[in-house]
Amino acid sequence: MNALHTLAGFVCDTPFAAIPEAVVAKARRHFLDTLGAALAGANTELTQRCLGALLCSEPPGDVAVWGGAQRLSARSAALVNGVAAHALELDDAGGCDHSGAVVVPAMLAVLPLCAKPPNGEALLTAMVLGYDVARRVLEACGGYSPHNGAGWHSTGTCGVFGAAAACARLLQLNADQTAHALGLAASMSGGLWSFIHDGADSKKLHAGRPAEAGVLAVLLARQGMSGPSQVFEDSWGGFLRTYAQAAAEPQALTADLGRVWKLARCSIKPYAACRGTHAAIDAVGELLAELGIDGTQVERIDVRASAFLVDMCAGVDTRTLAAAQMSLPYALAVRCLRGNAGLDSYEGAVRAAPEVQGLMAAISLRIEPRLAPLDEPFVQVTSADGRSATRQVKLALGGPLNPLSDEALIDKFRSLAIRALPTAQVDGLVELCMTLGADTDVPRLLGLLQTASPL
Repeated sequence: MNALHTLAGFVCDTPFAAIPEAVVAKARRHFLDTLGAALAGANTELTQRCLGALLCSEPPGDVAVWGGAQRLSARSAALVNGVAAHALELDDAGGCDHSGAVVVPAMLAVLPLCAKPPNGEALLTAMVLGYDVARRVLEACGGYSPHNGAGWHSTGTCGVFGAAAACARLLQLNADQTAHALGLAASMSGGLWSFIHDGADSKKLHAGRPAEAGVLAVLLARQGMSGPSQVFEDSWGGFLRTYAQAAAEPQALTADLGRVWKLARCSIKPYAACRGTHAAIDAVGELLAELGIDGTQVERIDVRASAFLVDMCAGVDTRTLAAAQMSLPYALAVRCLRGNAGLDSYEGAVRAAPEVQGLMAAISLRIEPRLAPLDEPFVQVTSADGRSATRQVKLALGGPLNPLSDEALIDKFRSLAIRALPTAQVDGLVELCMTLGADTDVPRLLGLLQTASPL
């Protein structure tokens, strides 16, 4: 079998019991975290515009729009909920990159289409497999740095395979149908980093569109539409030759399949910013404590970072939320002056505050040639009295080797979900998600994601 059919068999045949308990426990945490990010994003102007575009162009459907009372078709609900999950840059990272915002909206969207209602174990299995396939495709493209460095946003280009895999599993497609679904998904792949220059909203579509496309690919395959069987082969028109001609590592598609679980490498974000900024945020906090100063006593901050990070996060445009969330200078400035880089620190009034803009002007980024693309930066803080200290945090908070505690994760979820839902529903979601398993009342879980009336 070629890699496509090996992956399809893996998706169809892997039992829940084959997934290590540690990976299952981590999946529960990422499931809860994704729902929290989406509920906070549900009421944003961006998500509401997306919802409005669909409501005026199609009749109501059977699938819930999270944080509201509307219902859409499976495809459209996956799109809107995916956009919501990525809208505030609070969703997980380290998969395709943002796997949760793609896989979870897609797989919950197809639940009404399942012949037999799946239980919590079925949800967890589909989720783990979706994360695995999406990450493997990214690694086959050479990994995050070369793929994104070439201008492709990996969430959009690789995430579609994870959404298709998860949905194929839940809808119980056979191996041939699943292979066709993954092949069809390849032709729906896309997503450009052009948003980085002006903070355009298109970045958020790179979660919603692959979620929608994954649903569509599976529904088409279930109806008998064929996808290319040579999609991962080294041939003209193949995915890897097209998207990663110079960097492709096709063996990564199946290396250690079923032994190394890609969800295990994913991170949960403690900050409302690009994951590339998080280690520097942690470093600034440690340096302020070491120097015994607060943010108002910072004279300047000098960051030496990889060329990849400088290219991605050196911007100082804070006029839009999306631009500010990609800005390392902004993240460091609000960490100094407000003590955090949480969602409240990205409000419009904070982004425009003179003191924030003033400190940003005292933050410099320069390329450190010795650093590999994904190496964490060195941060130097100089105080107003002339003292300085330097720190490189290699394991940012929220990463697999420095995880958030369950208490911190639940606190994050509550702070986000309460923006859209009553406290009783928030509490119910915490209980159900953190114990997700064979006995979980999945219909109740889905019901808790909606309000009684439109937003």
